[in-house]
Amino acid sequence: MSRKQSAWRSPWVIGWVTLLILFIGVSVFRIYLAVKTDPGLVDENYYERGQDHAQNRLKRLARDPGWQMTIDAPEYVDVATPSLWGFSVLNTEGEPVTPDSVVFYAYRPSDAKQDFSVSMREIGLGRYQAEVSFPLKGVWDILVSVKNGEDEYNTPYWISAGVR
Repeated sequence: MSRKQSAWRSPWVIGWVTLLILFIGVSVFRIYLAVKTDPGLVDENYYERGQDHAQNRLKRLARDPGWQMTIDAPEYVDVATPSLWGFSVLNTEGEPVTPDSVVFYAYRPSDAKQDFSVSMREIGLGRYQAEVSFPLKGVWDILVSVKNGEDEYNTPYWISAGVR
């Protein structure tokens, strides 16, 4: 009499079951990481902000003075090392403009908790400077915001801190 071997002793069955358990384990771990490390980058009032932006876009375009705004970025930005950032603003005739305030904003696309801002100081007519130190290595979105009365004008820039 031959004794019938159990299917659970077959290396093929053991291999497939092990692979299935491994796949489920990795999936559960990835779901745990996604929930635990959520950066929270979704705006709570995204719909209202979108409607406001669409309604006021044409009004903002009509009030746009056509200023020439330029960000003077350092050649290399290292982590936790202050670097000097410049900004200049000229009107349509090429003459310097003195707005009410100029603010340097740095946004971390992967972690909103690392975002920060620095007020830029005037160093000459239409020229501004700020000493900025980035706390983490990687990609940063830069926005220099110029306020003149109730109007605000922005100039974007992108850097990768700590990477040559």
